[in-house]
Amino acid sequence: MITKRLERIQKRIQHIKAQLARIEAMRPGSLTKQYKDPIHQTGAYYQLSYTLAMQSRTEYIRKQWVSDIRRQVKNYQRYKQLNAEWVALSIEQSKLSMKRQHKQ
Repeated sequence: MITKRLERIQKRIQHIKAQLARIEAMRPGSLTKQYKDPIHQTGAYYQLSYTLAMQSRTEYIRKQWVSDIRRQVKNYQRYKQLNAEWVALSIEQSKLSMKRQHKQ
């Protein structure tokens, strides 16, 4: 049973690696639409906010780049999700390997 689970984990990790390799440009953060006059919703502009190396940053994004930045933010979210899954699987894999070796 442990061996079969380890094989499934290894297969999933290989699949995750393949998906990670296909991720293109990515950026952390969230992209929001802001207004110079929020009451009347005029003077719209886009803002990307993120934290990198424990430093909060904000960038203004031109309208023509919004779709690209949205895609990059989505890619980063996908990267984080896949990375978290990989780490969780690696922890389980390590525990099962130790358990299997202990039984031998």
